[in-house]
Amino acid sequence: MVKKTLAPSVTHRDNKGRKFISIVEAAYDKAGLSDEEAQRINETPGLADLVGDFITRNRHQNQFANEEINSNYTYPEGYHVRPIAEQVARLKELFPELNGANLEIAKGELPEGAEGWFAIPRWDKLGKGYPKAFEQRVIPALSAAFPKFYNYRKGELSAKYLRQHQCTIEMYKRLATEQERYDILIVPAQFGLRHRGRSVRRAREMFVANEFGLGAFAVGCMLLTHPERLVRWEQLHIDCGGDEYSWYAAGGWASCLGFRFRGDQLEFRAHWLYDAHQDFGSASGFLGSVTA
Repeated sequence: MVKKTLAPSVTHRDNKGRKFISIVEAAYDKAGLSDEEAQRINETPGLADLVGDFITRNRHQNQFANEEINSNYTYPEGYHVRPIAEQVARLKELFPELNGANLEIAKGELPEGAEGWFAIPRWDKLGKGYPKAFEQRVIPALSAAFPKFYNYRKGELSAKYLRQHQCTIEMYKRLATEQERYDILIVPAQFGLRHRGRSVRRAREMFVANEFGLGAFAVGCMLLTHPERLVRWEQLHIDCGGDEYSWYAAGGWASCLGFRFRGDQLEFRAHWLYDAHQDFGSASGFLGSVTA
C-alpha cells in the first residue's frame, strides 16, 4: 500500500527552509557564546515552542484581522461524522447514477485540521456546469430531505451569480485526478468549527497550504449525509467559502453563500465576504496522503 502526498510542504532541506536555518545560525554565531553559555542554552527547555510560536504567528499575512470575533458557538448535540460507507450509500440513494467511491482512502491518516472523512460527489457527474449541478440536483434533494427548507437565492443561482473560488477549483481538480475512477470523492474536511467567528475572506487568509474552502454544492451534500449538523438556531451555522457570489449578477463577487437553521427551518442565504458572525464558520477541505 503506497501513500502519495498531494500537498508537499517546505522542509529545512529546501531553499526556503535552508534560508530560515541560516538566520538561526547567524544569530547563534553573533551571540559569541562561551562553552558554558552554549551548554546552558542547549539544556534550557522551550526553544522548540518559541520557534513554533514564531512560525505560527507569521505563516499568514495579517489581512482582514479585524474581521474575526470571539465565538463559543459549536456543533449541536447528536452530530458526529458518520461512517464513510454510510455516507456513500446515502449519496448513491439520492443520486443513483453515481458509481461509488474508493472507501480505502478513509483508512488513511487525517490531515491536521480535518474532523473526518466526508463523501462528496463530483459536481460534473450531476450537471452541466457547477451552478446547474447545485441548483438542479442538490437544492431539490435538500428540499426533500429537510421538513422545511427555504432558499433565499431561488432563481439567482445561475453562472451569472455563482462561481467557484479559484483555489477551490484547483484543489478540486487535484482530488478528482487522484480519484478519477470514482464519482464520489473522499475528502478530509471540517464543518466550520475551525474558522468560527471569521469572515469568509479572513478564513481564506488563514487556510494552511493544503486547505481550501468548500462551496455550497459540497456543503449541501455533506448536510444530506449529516442532517443533524443543522437542527437549531443556537449553534454554529455554515459559510461556504469555496464559492463566490454576485448580488444581482452585477459582478464584483463580493458575497458568499451559507446555510443556517432559524426557527424550524433550514435556510440557504448570502451575505458579504467581510461579515464576521459569531455563529458562522467556514467549512473547508484538505489535501493529504491518500492510498494509491
